[in-house]
Amino acid sequence: MVLNIENIYKYFNGELLLNDISLTIEDREAVGLIGSNGCGKTTLLNIITGSEGFDRTPDGLGSVSISSKASIGYLRQSSGLDSSRTIMQEMKDAFSELIKVKERMKELSALMESAQGDELESISEEYSHLGAFFESRDGYRMDVRIKQVLNGMGFADADTSQVVATLSGGEKTRLALAKLLLQQPDLLILDEPTNHLDFQTLMWLEEHLKSYKGALLIVSHDRYFINKVCTRICEIQQGRIYSYKGDYNAYLVQKKMRDERQLKEFEAQQKQIAKLEDYIARNKVRASTAKMAKSRQHMLDRIERVDKPLMYTQPPKIRLEYDIEPTKDIVRVVNCPLCVGEGDKKRTLIKSLDMHVRRGEHVGIIGANGIGKSSVLKLIQGLIPHDSGNIMWGNNVKISYFDQEHTALDRHNTVIGEIQRKNPRLSDGDARSVLASVLIKGEDVFKPVSVISGGERAKLYFAIMALNRGNVLILDEPTNHLDMTTKEVLENALSEFDGTMIIVSHDRYLLNKVASRIIEIKPDEVNSFEGNFDDYYEAVSAQQQAWQAAENERRQAEEKAAYELGRQQSHKSKQQRAADAKRRERIRQLEREIEAAEQLIAQLEGEIADPVIAADYALINEKCSQLDEQRTALEAKMDEWAELADMT
Repeated sequence: MVLNIENIYKYFNGELLLNDISLTIEDREAVGLIGSNGCGKTTLLNIITGSEGFDRTPDGLGSVSISSKASIGYLRQSSGLDSSRTIMQEMKDAFSELIKVKERMKELSALMESAQGDELESISEEYSHLGAFFESRDGYRMDVRIKQVLNGMGFADADTSQVVATLSGGEKTRLALAKLLLQQPDLLILDEPTNHLDFQTLMWLEEHLKSYKGALLIVSHDRYFINKVCTRICEIQQGRIYSYKGDYNAYLVQKKMRDERQLKEFEAQQKQIAKLEDYIARNKVRASTAKMAKSRQHMLDRIERVDKPLMYTQPPKIRLEYDIEPTKDIVRVVNCPLCVGEGDKKRTLIKSLDMHVRRGEHVGIIGANGIGKSSVLKLIQGLIPHDSGNIMWGNNVKISYFDQEHTALDRHNTVIGEIQRKNPRLSDGDARSVLASVLIKGEDVFKPVSVISGGERAKLYFAIMALNRGNVLILDEPTNHLDMTTKEVLENALSEFDGTMIIVSHDRYLLNKVASRIIEIKPDEVNSFEGNFDDYYEAVSAQQQAWQAAENERRQAEEKAAYELGRQQSHKSKQQRAADAKRRERIRQLEREIEAAEQLIAQLEGEIADPVIAADYALINEKCSQLDEQRTALEAKMDEWAELADMT
């Protein structure tokens, strides 16, 4: 057990937010914490980490217990990095203990060069102990691990000397997560970790977390991410927490069963309550039955009320249908560049776009942030020009376009006025009926489009699209601003749509449910993958694994060499250290002898140059012989010195 929470309550301004929360997380368990906005997810995380207090019951119940040996890492929605440090300094801070050990080992290694006897024995023992600790913590692979995590989190080409303060908010969040992954806490708590991550980074993170050695507690609105990583789902609903075994898909099945069971209990209890209330109302004023009525009132007061399941609040209705069948080939794009901006600010996002969409296909378009996915949708519709290439649409095509910026809506118009502007023959009654189907009712229909929420504007757009009855849907981030219920309704409507669909979305759960083909856009290429997002994920993962296998093989030789060198240095025998000391002493002796020989050679060369000695044939021969001997001796000493120096 890593974490145990029992009987936690939390009030805000007298309102109960968390009601008798109890939760246990075991080692190696991955728990997804979900719930509507404002339900208390982040508050619960703050309580667990101790940054926020909690309320107890009148009898003093309530506790948060963390295993004494467990470490906690918490990725907040704000990064918590030291802005004055560089990227590499922040990454190495994750290994602060190991770095201190490494520095101490260097100090001990230097001390061993001059130490002798008992002192050398003591230093050697400490060095061996620290070396074993360093090796057990994988210290020799610190730099490799830092590089792997930085690459995975999207910093492959980053300048690691860059100061954190100069990074964007999204980059800081990714860097903070990278640091936590390197620290490897026993309980890793992540609050919306998928924000600011592209698909490639998300895929790497999912695989990394699936093999994480500690426990995970994750808050995320990314249902695909939760589905991939988590082995248990905990939902906060109406102040209480409910636990479901399995991934997100398993949660949906179990939640539906629980809600249906709870609805039956709620309806049965309501009948019981109504029966008691009716009896009390009819009998409390009659003297002969007042005592029985009072008894029934006590019974009514003691009933623990069952909450009505939230799933039975009315969902919106979205039906997307069409009347005319288009030709088999819907649209073909051939060798078409994608450029944005004008004049000096004009830039090319995609050098050459080729795309073919057939009737009945549901095509999901994905790519890195800023690659131009939304611009592709505008390009193929002729909303932005192209300098070359061809865009050819088939016959009988009728497009319904969902623009994520909602630019087609007149924000000064009222809601009902806007839907009638798009459909002039629609009566007030019919218009209100259509709007009511997407839960825009009452006086809200007379509000200006500019003041309704983003989610309500999206629903208005869907209502207009339903009336348009297009046979080709072009959708740009349709789930932005939508609540979970509306997302599910839209997903069902899109998956049931028999026509053609081209959709840009960061919502991988949506793409997995509705797409029949995935098109990945890159600056220099466009790749097509048959199937939904899971199929794309599998194909790309296979490619990455093949590349990673080759890369790992290359790195393995480097890591092995560094590892073996570290082991050799940390396990030197006494005999080796004695031999090293003897070698160093011999080097110092040779340096003294070389210096003396060089001085003697210089002296002999000076004497030979003396005219007096040069005139004496016997003496000059003797001096020349001595010079040759000294030069030969010096050369031998220099060779020995070079050989010993290479061994250090």
